[in-house]
Amino acid sequence: MAEQYLVDYMYVLVLLVMGVICGMAPLLISRIFAPRELYQKTLETYECGMDPYGTAWNIRFDISYYLYALIFLAFDVDVLYLFPVATAFDKVSAVRGISELLIFVGILSLAIVYAWVKGVFTWPNRRKAC
Repeated sequence: MAEQYLVDYMYVLVLLVMGVICGMAPLLISRIFAPRELYQKTLETYECGMDPYGTAWNIRFDISYYLYALIFLAFDVDVLYLFPVATAFDKVSAVRGISELLIFVGILSLAIVYAWVKGVFTWPNRRKAC
């Protein structure tokens, strides 16, 4: 019986060591292979490939960014519903489970169509103000 406890604790120890190795490996690899020089472009506020203009305090984001984020959040949370339905699928009748799933996905599809018709997914063309 004591040997079984040691085997169980060995599994925990191996998983703990592997977790620490997997957590530290990217840090060590980037420390070894990362360039040591800092360029002027690296020290800028946003290194996105575009030259920044103005300060960070006077940038106003368009409402479409927020709507896009809210739609993503809604669908991200709705996946939390689909997982329990998929795991409990064998406990309900197939017709009921599939019909509820189709109704749910249909309502989500209507939300996407509504957002598409309202123009949420089209980004306005803006020119950089000098």
